[in-house]
Amino acid sequence: MNKQKILIVDDDANIAELISLYLTKECYETKTVGDGEAALTAFHSFQPDLILLDLMLPGIDGYQVCREIRRESQTPIIMMSAKGEVFDKVLGLELGADDYIIKPFDSKEMVARVKAVLRRSVQQPQITDQPAVKIVRLPNLTVNLTNYSVTCDGKNIDMPPKELELLYFLASSPNQVFTREQLLDHIWGYEYVGDSRTVDVHVKRLREKLGDHDGWRLATVWGIGYRFEVKDH
Repeated sequence: MNKQKILIVDDDANIAELISLYLTKECYETKTVGDGEAALTAFHSFQPDLILLDLMLPGIDGYQVCREIRRESQTPIIMMSAKGEVFDKVLGLELGADDYIIKPFDSKEMVARVKAVLRRSVQQPQITDQPAVKIVRLPNLTVNLTNYSVTCDGKNIDMPPKELELLYFLASSPNQVFTREQLLDHIWGYEYVGDSRTVDVHVKRLREKLGDHDGWRLATVWGIGYRFEVKDH
């Protein structure tokens, strides 16, 4: 069985080597680089299954590296930031990062997050390979989980996999209330060590992309979570 490959991007060689050591012990193949340009080069040559990406890098910073990679790939990215640095979690998530972790971090926590994000990413192709077509159709909205496409008001809407999966999950259970914790569990995996802000950010992005409609809406249930509200016709 081929080892899963992890690209570690950190300008502190000692930290990069330490992370590499922990992940190698978990039977991952690793490669370390120290700046943004090298990260983009290694992304194409090494073809990692996951990228651990430091925020503050010489030259091209972590945000820009994430932006460049997301233009062509959905390879999972975990952003890393030193405690005290101004790290905009919302911006990181909006650019397409799958998770974030604050340094210094516990090695077990880092490994758990890597495993959780990788598990989630390898599940996605299995969904599309299933013969059963997974589609939710509503007035002016079609969410297709089989080919990862969304059509709203007759237009194709581009959205990252996590946004689409969240929309499909909510829309396929109309009017059912889900807590933020339940949504984190279903969409990001039970080992995901995140906070409920992750869900809020993704719902906000979905609302911006879908706009207002008479027959359905993404509703906030105050103090609990969210539901996909569908009005009876």
